[in-house]
Parts: sequence; structure tokens; C-alpha cells
Amino acid sequence: MWKFLVPFAAFVLLVVLFAFGLDPKRDIHALPSPLIGKAAPVFALTDVLDANHAVSNASLKGQVYVLNVWGTWCAACRDEHPELLAIARQHVVPIIGLVYMDQRDKAKQWLEQLGNPYNAVAFDTDGRTAIDWGVYGAPETFLVDARGTVVYKFISPMTPEIWQHEFLPRIAAARRAGA
Repeated sequence: MWKFLVPFAAFVLLVVLFAFGLDPKRDIHALPSPLIGKAAPVFALTDVLDANHAVSNASLKGQVYVLNVWGTWCAACRDEHPELLAIARQHVVPIIGLVYMDQRDKAKQWLEQLGNPYNAVAFDTDGRTAIDWGVYGAPETFLVDARGTVVYKFISPMTPEIWQHEFLPRIAAARRAGA
């Protein structure tokens, strides 16, 4: 009898795990970030376009800004790039790029060919800064308020709907809170 009961119990357990794990209402972009509500990790890196120039988020203190993590090796980053260009044309907030685990020449070429939506582009050669930010991969986009607190994290390519429904309301709230 046990030889039938144990496999049956294991099967029931797997069915229950799959039922909860494959919940169609679950938001696949909602990976929790321990940074939400905490100070954004400080970084000072070289600029992709000018290695003699530093890019630091310390210079953004007092401003609401977006940090977008990307790489030329990332197909989804290429998909999101036109949307970032459109967002940049709106001049809502500064957009800082963080080139993650890439080559400077490839990143420069990418920006020259596809356009540059960023106010500054930090070059994270070894990925240490991305690790500090809790990056899982690319693209990932963070919203930081004027106090330097991470307000929101979005994983996946930016879309007009996400910008409109997730970022713009949070940007407005961050500005009201900082005023």
C-alpha cells in the first residue's frame, strides 16, 4: 500500500505547487527589490562616451531621475530603445544609462547608431554597480526620488503603457513629496 501512497502524495504536492506557481494573475515583472524605500546605491563610474568624464548619481541629489540598466548583448534592450528615445524627448526626468557587463566600443557604437536617450551613460565594466542595485539582468529601470530613495523598479523592456501607468504617477508623487 505504501508503494502507491507515497507516489500519489508526491503527485498531489506537485499539483498544488504548480497551481500556485503558475498563477496567471501573477505579475512576472514584480520581483521584489530590497532597495524600494531605501537610499539608492552611490556610484561614480566613467562615462561611456568620454572615459575622462565621471558619471555619478551624487550629482543628481535633489532631482527625480530614472536609471536604466542595459547592454548591447541584450535583445530586449534593443526592443526598448525606441521607447526610451520617445521618453527622453518628453524631458520629464533625467535618464541615466548604466551599461552593464559590456564593452565600451560596442556601447558607443550602439548609441551612435540607435540614438542616445540618456543624459549620462555610466560604464559598469565588471557589473559591481549593477550588483549593488540588485540587478538580475537587463533591461531594468529604477525610479529614484529627489531624496535619493529608490521608489520603483521595473524589470523588462519599457513600454508606453508602463511609462504612462507606472512611472509618470510615481514621478508626480515623488515631485510632490520633494516640494
